[in-house]
Amino acid sequence: MKQRDQWSSKIGFVLAAAGSAIGLGAIWKFPYMVGMNGGSVFILLFIICTIAIGLPILLAEFVIGRMGQADAITSLKRLAPGKKWPLIGWMGLAVSFILLSFYSVVGGWILSYLTRAIFFKLDATNHGDLFNTIIANPVEVLFAQAVFMGLTIWIVQSGIKGGIERASRWMMPMLFIFFIILAIRSLTLDGAMEGVRFLFVPDWSHLTGSTFLLALGQAFFSLSVGVTAMMTYASYLPKEEKLGQSAMNVAILNITISILAGIVIFPAVFALGHSPEEGPGLIFVVLPAIFSQIPFGNMFMIIFFILMLFATLTSSIAMLEIVVSSGIREKIERRKRAAWVFGILIFIVGIPSALSFGVLSDVKIFGGSIFDFADTLTSKIGMPLGALFVSIFAGFVLTKSQTDDELRMHPVMNSLWKFLVRYAAPVAIIVIFIVSIFGL
Repeated sequence: MKQRDQWSSKIGFVLAAAGSAIGLGAIWKFPYMVGMNGGSVFILLFIICTIAIGLPILLAEFVIGRMGQADAITSLKRLAPGKKWPLIGWMGLAVSFILLSFYSVVGGWILSYLTRAIFFKLDATNHGDLFNTIIANPVEVLFAQAVFMGLTIWIVQSGIKGGIERASRWMMPMLFIFFIILAIRSLTLDGAMEGVRFLFVPDWSHLTGSTFLLALGQAFFSLSVGVTAMMTYASYLPKEEKLGQSAMNVAILNITISILAGIVIFPAVFALGHSPEEGPGLIFVVLPAIFSQIPFGNMFMIIFFILMLFATLTSSIAMLEIVVSSGIREKIERRKRAAWVFGILIFIVGIPSALSFGVLSDVKIFGGSIFDFADTLTSKIGMPLGALFVSIFAGFVLTKSQTDDELRMHPVMNSLWKFLVRYAAPVAIIVIFIVSIFGL
């Protein structure tokens, strides 16, 4: 058996972990949640919830992963032999499998838009019709989904250093560079300052219990906790690295990218007379319309969709890595074959989600499409339950001496983390879970 792979540096791990977190949640969901929930107040609550609730759970996954030094299932078996806790790992494996099956569909949509922007100028007057045409075309969505999964598989099959870390090292800096370019262009539009005020001048009338819960949910999901991705990534981390510092870096990068996404989008939205409350269509419908109205708009649209592709890929490789790591169980010579086998299986499982806006649009599960059902099953049920069990395991099963030895922080910070992961995080997760399921 070959020696277990490891990250070559701390920065490689942080960029990969941040890439896992910074996906469509930061670039697609965060902007429209901000737009629909009062702008700056939502952002402020999101930052507070990310640090107070999301960060302790993220650190809990880091602790478990590095202590176990294996995939999530094996790590939990080592840390709690003879107990049922490895079910957390199995749950994370199942959630990641289903999540990637429909996440890859959205990745395909991004590839479709990027291809159109490169080869055909997107100057259609009704971008809503264009979006509906793309997602309803069975040949296009399946081909684009297959290409996206092929890219994901190709990166993961190359291993930690040669695949995931190398890809993250150039995709994440490029993501920042593209964001800055787009932010500068957006801020130089006439009327852009209205969007800046929306983002950074608080309107306290939006400080409500509903806004707080939505911000808490966004913070929780944006850090990619609850699917054991961070547990898996931390298992490749050397013992000398400081977990607390790495977790804080990931959280800060996630917050920064989320706010940058707002700076790219809302000054342009206000400058060109669109509503910030457009909802989920903000990225695929409103932004192309905005780009088509400004000089060199098609060039900036290409940059934006490349950025979207990078962000989506860094998350998808983390999801596939969870499945591959659990499948090969430290036998890294099997990685390449496992990546292709599991990747193709995930693609096949995702076919109904890809077709749920076209030939399978009449198929409904609990009143929603197949795509919506897969989303609900993972983001509203699987991820909260996974994060809840991770918090309980780290807070009550692992001893103080075990966690202190891994964290190596100031005793006061160790105690604060233990309190948050034992009590504050589980309560917050249960509240989010109840609200999201029952719509209270």
